[in-house]
Amino acid sequence: MTRDPDRVYEPVIGLEIHVQLSTRTKMFCGCALSFGEEPNTRTCPICLGHPGVLPVINAEAVHYALMIGMALECEIADRSIFHRKQYFYPDNPKAYQISQYDVPICGAGQLDDVRIHRAHLEEDAAKLVHAGASGRIHSAEHSTVDFNRAGTPLVEIVTEPDLHEPKAAGEWLRLLRATLKRLGVSDVNMEEGSLRCDANVSLRHAGSATLGTKTELKNMNSFRFLERGIEAELKRQEAILRDGGEVEQETLHFDPQSGTLSSLRSKEEAHDYRYFPEPDLVGVAPTQAMLDRAREALPELPAARAGRFESELGLPADTAKLLAFRSELGDLYEEALSADGVDPKTLANWVTQESAAADVEPAALAKLVVMVSEKAVSAAAARQVLGVLASEGGDPAAIVEQQGLGAQGADELREIVDRAIAENGDAVEKIKAGKSQAIGAIVGAVMRETKGRADGGEVQSLIRQKLEL
Repeated sequence: MTRDPDRVYEPVIGLEIHVQLSTRTKMFCGCALSFGEEPNTRTCPICLGHPGVLPVINAEAVHYALMIGMALECEIADRSIFHRKQYFYPDNPKAYQISQYDVPICGAGQLDDVRIHRAHLEEDAAKLVHAGASGRIHSAEHSTVDFNRAGTPLVEIVTEPDLHEPKAAGEWLRLLRATLKRLGVSDVNMEEGSLRCDANVSLRHAGSATLGTKTELKNMNSFRFLERGIEAELKRQEAILRDGGEVEQETLHFDPQSGTLSSLRSKEEAHDYRYFPEPDLVGVAPTQAMLDRAREALPELPAARAGRFESELGLPADTAKLLAFRSELGDLYEEALSADGVDPKTLANWVTQESAAADVEPAALAKLVVMVSEKAVSAAAARQVLGVLASEGGDPAAIVEQQGLGAQGADELREIVDRAIAENGDAVEKIKAGKSQAIGAIVGAVMRETKGRADGGEVQSLIRQKLEL
């Protein structure tokens, strides 16, 4: 092939997300789910693949899969079946995985502007632990296997290749994670492996409808890890194409510490797994009662909640998104908002910008915010009150009274401002000379004397009035 130094390329990205479901037991046996327990203590003949044992479908896992499918606007199959996916690997005790192949429980759907290709049920593999000088896969001296994870219920969500930037992939995965967490079907803890993401990455000529050869980045367990891995792979593919080479279809590992990519294996095709219908399991045909139960269990989802916060409460898009994506903050915000006299925007600022607010009772937080709005206490003093509320609880008004944090009276504040101006002549001269930032020295003097009780904005206003600015 000839070199192609000036061609413009367009990234094409699709994601495959594995979601561990928060059921009480595994997908096909009665072993309890666990994380961090002694290795190989949550196993039985079924999840270890002993001869002659029979799997049984976890009904709650099916319920969670239906909820996920409905949240992602998927087509729910009238009947889906399980298959055996054959492969030999130390983390796979049966030498096959029970999964769904050509008849998944959830078909085409959409989340935001990304189409969902499918979402299907399967079981997780065991966990391999690679030990050695560096702890990395390719330099490990030995490996061990923990079968506690084997058989954990999974839903695999596969997107269409609708993403075109690493950052967009990270943002969409954040939306999906927030949606799944809101559903309550998984704890979506990426550090513990409850949510794992693979990315299918390719480049094509800009404006072309023909997809390039894709590679797969495996098991990325953080948003930044995902974005950096895709960025690195796009640079690698572009260098190959511009030099006249061809990208090979393969599975890659991205090392976030070194920023390097390494090949794991040539990419398998479906026929390599020799799928055939699981002979020991019946098909899943959701009844109307099952569908109704799943639909009734759906809460308001993060995208809809963010839209409501924007349209009904007038919150900025970023603030609305933060409250909607972090459901615990959104719940705190809405409960506090039910109090009388609370301004939605002011309350949102306190919830999203003051970390201590998350540990305060909603009613107490609402009362404190109202006190600030009514200038009964300054914002600086209110932050002190917030710290007490977070650690000890109590009534905001009582804490203000006990600690003498109430707002300064108007006459008393004017006297304090006059003294601060008189005692900071150098700052006054600088202000009059056009150095407006010097006003900070006078404001600081006032705040020290009032022990933070004065309102900073009001103090600045009085100083400007006194100096006829």
